[in-house]
Amino acid sequence: MAKANIQHTITSFGIYDKWDDSNKALPKITQFTLNVPAKIDIEFGFIVNIKKGKGKKITYCIYHPDIPDDKGKIMPPFDGNIYIKDNNWDFYLGDTIWEPIQDKIGDWRMTVECDGKIIADKTFVIGEPNEIEEAKFWKRAGY
Repeated sequence: MAKANIQHTITSFGIYDKWDDSNKALPKITQFTLNVPAKIDIEFGFIVNIKKGKGKKITYCIYHPDIPDDKGKIMPPFDGNIYIKDNNWDFYLGDTIWEPIQDKIGDWRMTVECDGKIIADKTFVIGEPNEIEEAKFWKRAGY
């Protein structure tokens, strides 16, 4: 008998309260958005709920603007693998902004793959706070 395909849903995305990775609790959403102001320690990302996938491996990746390391070399995307822990599992994929802010501005694409298929994909635009507000204004105005 064929194994049922996993089910997946992005349950929230945007800005979250500070995440403590040593705590089991996932961060709480504070604002649904894809436009994130470039502020130190702002937490952004998404939570994906995965059902019927216990034991499967997921691959996550965060494609960031060209951020240099301490030696000036562009860092590769942040990626990794993790196994789905149960049959109704929430996974948080996110990042935060650190000094210097200027090299963090731009598009941050976050993906989660399972069985060779992308099951969650969001691109966040990190920008100067005034640019974010201006973009929201034009969007509300219908442009």
